[in-house]
Amino acid sequence: MTQAAEHDRRAFFDTWGPYALLAVGVLTAAGSARLVGMDRADLYVSGVLVVFGLLLQLAWGRVDRGRPGPSRTGAAFYFARWANGFVLTWLNPFFAFYAVTGYYNGARRLPPRLVMPGLCLTALTMAGSEVGGMPPRGLVLWLGLVVVFGVNVGLVALFTRFNQQEEARVREQADTIAELERTNTALQQALDENAALHAQLLVQAREAGVADERRRLAAEIHDTIAQGLTGIIAQLQVVSNAKDLPTARTHLERASALARHSLGEARRSVHNLTPVALAADGLPEALKKTVTEWGERTGVRVEFTVTGTAEQLHEEVAATLLRIAQEALSNAARHARAQRLGATLSFMGDEVVLDIRDDGTGFDPAGLPPRTRTGGFGLDGMRARAERIAGTLTVESEPGHGTAVSARVPLVRDDR
Repeated sequence: MTQAAEHDRRAFFDTWGPYALLAVGVLTAAGSARLVGMDRADLYVSGVLVVFGLLLQLAWGRVDRGRPGPSRTGAAFYFARWANGFVLTWLNPFFAFYAVTGYYNGARRLPPRLVMPGLCLTALTMAGSEVGGMPPRGLVLWLGLVVVFGVNVGLVALFTRFNQQEEARVREQADTIAELERTNTALQQALDENAALHAQLLVQAREAGVADERRRLAAEIHDTIAQGLTGIIAQLQVVSNAKDLPTARTHLERASALARHSLGEARRSVHNLTPVALAADGLPEALKKTVTEWGERTGVRVEFTVTGTAEQLHEEVAATLLRIAQEALSNAARHARAQRLGATLSFMGDEVVLDIRDDGTGFDPAGLPPRTRTGGFGLDGMRARAERIAGTLTVESEPGHGTAVSARVPLVRDDR
């Protein structure tokens, strides 16, 4: 039962319970009046006290609506009702049905220091009813009154203790719920801030990626196409000064080969501008095709594995991991002279990890030149790509024992 339902049930009994119990007391007392020896005067007094009880309850209900809870006014009403119930029970033990109301609302209407005295007075009324009415007739009934009163007081103390423990538990539960609500609110705010930071991070990554691609293209054009064109010009200059046809033909063939090579480099640079492999496939499929094609092209035995539950990643995260894989494969082809290469894509909760390892010649990572802003586009470029989306890149290698590259980035799902 919820706290609201419990409160409604108590409010209903507080309003109508005393009237119902008074009615039960009147009916049972009327039916037993002759049996308990009530005379005409007792009946008149009982009638007056019943009317007084009704008026008292009406007044209490009106005051209680304005000031619920323990108060001096509530204590005055409580003891007035107790006195009324005590006298009625003295006249007829069956009026104890009305007096028992004091057990129910004493703890909620009396100040703490008056709770036990008020409940003990109610216990006295109930004990008098249980031994056959007040005053007891004979020594045995007086002893019985003492025993029954002691038992009632003990039960009152016991149940009061249980009630206090239950109220303490309810308060603790309410405090815990309130604390959980505050924690959930703070957590939701943190999640909202984290989502905003992710969005900001992706925007920055997109902008940095554009600048990085421009620098990469500039470096590739300088290192490949521009050098190729320079070589072509040099070969054509030789042709223009050649005095015999065989020499001219040789240099023309060299110029043609340089032109074809430069054209291939230009196509490769344009192809790498955007990850075409991700246009139709997700990252796992794109990586598998990339690794497989690389193995067929280089003659290296390759193996690609996906662990965890694959998810559709944000395009920036997928593109970053694909670029890192392409650069790692390119480095392995140029330097590793490997016989086997393995790639693993792992979905690990809130992270994605890409591992590429080979059994090639390896190298000493500590012997690499320091990273600079205008440096190369190999390991430093891969590390920069990972860091731009709050990731990390680690390289483990040793001369003669291969190389392992591991990129660890946040798992940001596709928001489309």
